[in-house]
Amino acid sequence: MVASVSENPQGRPAGPTAVICPAMVDMNLKNREIKRLADVARWMDSAFRIPGTRITLGLDAVIGLIPVIGDTAGLVIGLWIVSRAHKLAVPTPTLLRMLGNLGIDWALGAVPLAGDFVDIFWKANQRNIALLDKEVGSQ
Repeated sequence: MVASVSENPQGRPAGPTAVICPAMVDMNLKNREIKRLADVARWMDSAFRIPGTRITLGLDAVIGLIPVIGDTAGLVIGLWIVSRAHKLAVPTPTLLRMLGNLGIDWALGAVPLAGDFVDIFWKANQRNIALLDKEVGSQ
């Protein structure tokens, strides 16, 4: 049996034909990537809540307790988020702001004790996701 326009090769009627626009697929992929990056940022900056408060902290604050190495590990993960933003065609000025957020987080986070509080209140990764959302949403 030869498949007609209204039938598929198994002889069953074909369902409605959907026209897929490449721009829609591209935007869907961008949205999925942003959600994935936002999940990483949430884990890094605010995955846990201190009981009885509204204060949240993430893995960045926990690994930041290890002097220098912990803050550098957090920086590497933040740089990965920025590199993914670059692949999403975020403009250079926004990428520089994102790098500035990470630089502040890393430099202040390296200060013993005070840096641990900076990691709790300066949520660089979530700031960067907000910048990313703003840029991709406006494209």
